Amino acid sequence: MMNTKRIAVCPGSFDPVTLGHLDIITRASKLFDHVVVLVSKNIMKAEASFTTQERKEMIQRVTKDLPNVSIDILNGLLADYVKEVQAIAIVKGLRAVSDFEYEFQMALANKKLYAGAETVFLTTTAENMYLSSSVVKQIANFGGDISHFVPSCILKDIEKRLVKENGHVN
Repeated sequence: MMNTKRIAVCPGSFDPVTLGHLDIITRASKLFDHVVVLVSKNIMKAEASFTTQERKEMIQRVTKDLPNVSIDILNGLLADYVKEVQAIAIVKGLRAVSDFEYEFQMALANKKLYAGAETVFLTTTAENMYLSSSVVKQIANFGGDISHFVPSCILKDIEKRLVKENGHVN
């Protein structure tokens, strides 16, 4: 039987989840019947600051008011997961042209691996154009205020992990 629910998968490393991520997830939840936020390891990035389970739990907390959003962990190919859950789309957020080049390549690769893997790009809002997990980590590492960049319900967890032993405390 064919799935009639319009399911989207929103993959990312979310290390940590930011207000920019939450904006994309929230907007996707209005476009699709169900959105699976998929926590994955990005082999192109340095070791993660948070385990995949910790990232999953943080995203669960920040999306608790979005009833059609669930969180899962990816341990394989995105295209295989999309096929398995019968999703109709992969949702990716774009901040700038530089994001598009990489994400376009990934979209083509996913489409080649699974013809049903359509990628939908949502552009970020102007206030989140510069925001990334890397920016949050760098600011936190030096004791800067990250409260404008991450959901308040996980702020202390992020600060506890990322504010290094260099004497900086918020």
